[in-house]
Amino acid sequence: MQGDRFSRVAVALAPAAVFALVRGLGLLVLAVLAAANDTRLGDALGAWDGRWFLGLAQGGYDGVPAGLADANGVRTAETPLAFFPGYPATAATVRFLTALPLSAAGVVAAALAGMVAAYGVCRIGELVPGGSRRTGLVMVALFAASPMGVVLTMAYSESLFCALAAWSLVGVLSRRWLFAGVMCALAGLVRPAAAALVLAVGVAALVAVLQGRDGWRPWLGAALAPLGLVGYLGWVAARTGSLTGWFELQERGWGSRFDGGAATLEFAASVLVSGQSVLEVATVAVLAGGLWLLVVSAARSVRGQLPWPLVVYGAGVLIMDLGSNGLMNSKARLLVPAFVLLIPVALELARRHPRTTVPVLVAVGLGSAWFGGYALTAWPYAI
Repeated sequence: MQGDRFSRVAVALAPAAVFALVRGLGLLVLAVLAAANDTRLGDALGAWDGRWFLGLAQGGYDGVPAGLADANGVRTAETPLAFFPGYPATAATVRFLTALPLSAAGVVAAALAGMVAAYGVCRIGELVPGGSRRTGLVMVALFAASPMGVVLTMAYSESLFCALAAWSLVGVLSRRWLFAGVMCALAGLVRPAAAALVLAVGVAALVAVLQGRDGWRPWLGAALAPLGLVGYLGWVAARTGSLTGWFELQERGWGSRFDGGAATLEFAASVLVSGQSVLEVATVAVLAGGLWLLVVSAARSVRGQLPWPLVVYGAGVLIMDLGSNGLMNSKARLLVPAFVLLIPVALELARRHPRTTVPVLVAVGLGSAWFGGYALTAWPYAI
């Protein structure tokens, strides 16, 4: 009886354990690289946009500490509105509940959200055709070992967004439309990538309606899905006096706008011809890998081997990333939410003998640990 209880606990904790193991390795390597490059681990975990998120958690939109500015070194009353409120609010809540220093609360909030994401990612791996608990756990390992998986344990919003996105997609796959819509609405308060999730949930709900399934529930799920994203963009529009206020802030402050991928192609061509940094070359490789995984995922979906809402979501995240002319060195990080594109790899690895699967996952984890550590401690620009 006691052995059965222990076995059930071990099974229940497995996704969190896998996530913690991979990210723990990443933090260990980050600590080593930080020491080698005269950087404090705590500073690395709260670097770049993390300062903005922690500033918002500390003082809200009207009380962000002085010294924070956009990419041009400019700061106006509207500049903080470029950052979505979901993660800062979560970090502030963790700080209130634990009395931790703000920087530590931000990392704890991200790590806890990452574990919640791990359970959602694992559940997706169980629900896809041919999936299993083993597939789900392999997916968790791959997700935690994304090239820029380091942000899942930084004061960044990716882990919270991935948690909400994963569980929203679980709701779609299990036809729990209200749950899917609520999770999607919350994700819309965290990152603009929620637009891809709104599309996936909305189209899936529309198809369910057209097929006459699940009564009124798909209608409600589809109606709820965009509320967070539209609500925040609408609030920024009211604050700035422009319907496109948030997009204008992004372009004015960070040079970020959708250009259909022209800047990304130019960047890739330049790097492949005369790349001067290993990080830039690796970033191009990551983007190419994302495109290849999308092609593989789409092909599986056409054959009925992968639910198409997952492909719609993954394609949306990838298109938003590749199609933006923002900071090129952030593109690997912005692909972390496209974790659904890892499903074909997880399915294949789950079928292999552990003698193959485990070494592959260890190698991927080490590669991710180095990439993230290098980006935060040796690379001098934003990630």
